Amino acid sequence: MTTDAETVVRAAYRAAEGSTLDVKGFMDLFAEDGVFNNIVAGETYRGEHLGDLVVFMSKLTPDVHRELHRFHVQGNVVAVELTIQGTVSGPFETPAGVIAPTGAELNIPTADFWYIEDGEVKEFNCYVGLSVMLAQLGVQPDFATAVTSSTAAAG
Repeated sequence: MTTDAETVVRAAYRAAEGSTLDVKGFMDLFAEDGVFNNIVAGETYRGEHLGDLVVFMSKLTPDVHRELHRFHVQGNVVAVELTIQGTVSGPFETPAGVIAPTGAELNIPTADFWYIEDGEVKEFNCYVGLSVMLAQLGVQPDFATAVTSSTAAAG
């Protein structure tokens, strides 16, 4: 079955919306060997884990919405400029512990690249503006520790 690449991608975004969340529907759009790469975080999802990040975002911000700004379609490759939006009303798990819900409004610039084969997602590469997201959550980098560590290592 051949399906228009843009139609497949739009269906994936619709399935991941907070108002219509359909994790199974999102996962079903992927080929059996399909992969979801969260490039900035260095994470890869396959098989039964293809919906993990969709679930994570829906827990962090149940009203999650992806404002789709531009679609660039070239054959079976779809590039999308978007903003991930929502209100932080769920916990955010970090390596240092859990950040309690803050009520912060997220407005995260993102670029997604989708590779479609035979009407299914073969590969999805998401480049989320992680530094912007963390700043909006109130998480600031600890430059002082980094400077101290680098000075100690050089000395």
